[in-house]
Amino acid sequence: MNASVSGTPHTVVSQDEWLTARRNLLNEEKELTGQQQRVAAARRDLPWVKVTKEYLFDTPEGKVSLADLFAGRRQLIVKHNVLNPKHDLCVGCSIEMDHIEPARVHLEHHDVSIVVVSRAPVAQIQAARKRMGWTIPWVSSLDSDFNYDFHVSFKPEDIARKQVFYNYAVQPIPVEDLSGFSVFYKDGQGDIFHTYATFGRGAEYIMTPYVFLDMTPKGRNEGPRGNLTGWVRLHDSYEVPGSTDQIGQFVPAKDCGHGS
Repeated sequence: MNASVSGTPHTVVSQDEWLTARRNLLNEEKELTGQQQRVAAARRDLPWVKVTKEYLFDTPEGKVSLADLFAGRRQLIVKHNVLNPKHDLCVGCSIEMDHIEPARVHLEHHDVSIVVVSRAPVAQIQAARKRMGWTIPWVSSLDSDFNYDFHVSFKPEDIARKQVFYNYAVQPIPVEDLSGFSVFYKDGQGDIFHTYATFGRGAEYIMTPYVFLDMTPKGRNEGPRGNLTGWVRLHDSYEVPGSTDQIGQFVPAKDCGHGS
């Protein structure tokens, strides 16, 4: 007997046959869990790089340093949000922010501060926070080299030469900013070290919709683009006619000239 998922035939079996198949898959899932634990241990064992450059960020209250972002804790996660003077909120960064927001209280009670950094001016950042209901600290690196030094923002000349260094490879990238996470540690002497960074699909672990979708018969079902720009919207825009472009900007129908 067969059933179908979106027109694709799928085998239907007895409960006993299903249990046999499920136990076989469970063995593979346990292998994956073990591999994830080994990778997490290797991540923690990476060598560190001392941060010797001074970085200052703009906030509504004035300038703050990288050290200030730790807020008295030893560990700092920076979410690089692509918001910049030329581009509004990105659906990819926004779905990540939706997950960071409720996790923040738990992280802060486990010696981890988490802060968002963008090359947008403070006023643009504040407008985005208000619109989306986020309270997480979010600072501007518009007048800083921070984004460039940590490889999430790119110089126009490198973009023109199609020689952009992102996600540990030189590649052609047509935009000035992309997303990522950078992790830092501050020791008892106040020295700061860069310990880890991840980009692209490395952020999928924090997005629980993917965890749930991977359990379902249709899976991620992300369409021809094969990524979240095919379906994710800003959380206040799912009922708004429009579409998301290839760089993750949601364009309302009145601006793009077509519906979703």
